[in-house]
Amino acid sequence: MLKTRLKEDMKTAMKGGDKPRLAVIRLIMAAIKQREVDERIELDDSQILLVLGKMVKQRRDSIKQYADAGRDDLASAEQAEIDVIQGYLPAALSEEQISQIVVQAIADVGATSMQDMGKVMGKIKPQLQGRADMAAVSAIVKQRLG
Repeated sequence: MLKTRLKEDMKTAMKGGDKPRLAVIRLIMAAIKQREVDERIELDDSQILLVLGKMVKQRRDSIKQYADAGRDDLASAEQAEIDVIQGYLPAALSEEQISQIVVQAIADVGATSMQDMGKVMGKIKPQLQGRADMAAVSAIVKQRLG
């Protein structure tokens, strides 16, 4: 379903002459196709969300590096790509919602210390993938377990 939406949006961007959006959608489609070819599978929506989440993470890392180097022009271009990609991700959760999910996961796995962090992250990652920055989620888990 998500793949179909991407294809339709690509056609719309072509017809409308929206070159920046078209370029980002083509990047998304190429990343999806690359993963499908590498793994010889057809990606479903949840796997496509993982690809999109990875793309957002890569661009956030790039923005940080560009900002450190004083290249605000490149950082703003990366941010524009993030904005398009996030349009295909589910709505982001608030910090309060993330905290509730973390607390529930800690209770579900019976986590008591930092040694249980892997279990907690394994439990919540499928629920939060694409809906929250996993680095921020990890920080919340560490705070709760620490």
